[in-house]
Amino acid sequence: MVTLQNFRVTIDKMPYSVADPVITGLQLLEVAKKRPADEYLIFYLLPDGQLEEIRLDETVDLRQGGIERFITWRSDRSFRFVIDGRRFEWGAPLITGLKLKQLAGVDPQSYGVWLEVRGGEDRPIENTETVDLQAPGVERFFTGKKTTTEG
Repeated sequence: MVTLQNFRVTIDKMPYSVADPVITGLQLLEVAKKRPADEYLIFYLLPDGQLEEIRLDETVDLRQGGIERFITWRSDRSFRFVIDGRRFEWGAPLITGLKLKQLAGVDPQSYGVWLEVRGGEDRPIENTETVDLQAPGVERFFTGKKTTTEG
């Protein structure tokens, strides 16, 4: 008797079970009913919080144990930025200050995030503020403890 093992994944926070331990980006998009698949990007959420884009024909090994997590965007391109020296890929042209702090792994209440402005004054980004990642070049952000001048 052959027992089939199912492997668990989440795609856009929705749980799915798949039989194939080595699955392509296209198959993951089909599981999540993201059609037409060529209009979507799929990213693997790595344990350190970074995102890795998965090509439609690229495979992911699900036998590592645990639930593998993926995020999709309906987009024709990804966007790169750097925060605290770590490079990230993102599937949307906009990102919030809060999401930047979450990706950097800092406490959103006690840390601030700034957009590096070469040759100018770095710009603070509030939690609800969005930053457009479509400008030429790679946007660079950094985080730091907020300081108060109260008292």
